[in-house]
Amino acid sequence: MSGKPRLTYFNGRGRMESIRWLMAAAGVEFEEVFLETREQYLKLIKDGHLLFGQVPLVEMDGMKLVQTKAILNYIARKYNLLGKDLKEKAQIDMYVEGTIDLMTMILMFPFSPPDQKEAQLASIVEKAKTRYLPVYEKALKQHGQNFLVGNCLSWADIQLLEAILTLEEKKKDILAQFPQLQDFKARTSNIPNIKKFLQPGSPRKPPPDDAYVATVLKILGPL
Repeated sequence: MSGKPRLTYFNGRGRMESIRWLMAAAGVEFEEVFLETREQYLKLIKDGHLLFGQVPLVEMDGMKLVQTKAILNYIARKYNLLGKDLKEKAQIDMYVEGTIDLMTMILMFPFSPPDQKEAQLASIVEKAKTRYLPVYEKALKQHGQNFLVGNCLSWADIQLLEAILTLEEKKKDILAQFPQLQDFKARTSNIPNIKKFLQPGSPRKPPPDDAYVATVLKILGPL
């Protein structure tokens, strides 16, 4: 194995995508191992690599890291994306927790029954527009800075941009009422490492399709 971090997950977004985003924004190159069979997954458990029997799994710095939030926290701290002091870290954590709540709804959407998809999508869009996006819009407007906390790129900004672009895949004009977020999206999308990640051929994964859902269910069983 090379010195690069190794990411083990399905060949799709899921809970690993935010980890890919954070590593890419930090300029970290990584390798990926894709789970394709249930046997691969069970072997990871048998070999003791999955502390709680769950992926994502990230191998870096001599550790086998599991649990998405713990992995993200480690990467953010290592690459100075967690604020300059405890107060900034607390602010970043609050924004991140909110965005994770929003992204969890989006993450589970492909696995919802077909007859519930329309209603669930409408609920996601409504909550995004009334509960989550207004918070970020207000923060950016009040302090007049380029980023959410401390006027320096942080985990919170990267997570927010991921959420915005994912929401736009569901509803193209979702930022119509949020001019600050439109500017934020334009700025952060053009940060060199992030711009590179958004180009074709990068490790960024496409929106989940039926084949991805079927693979996950085959490997993990019913969610």
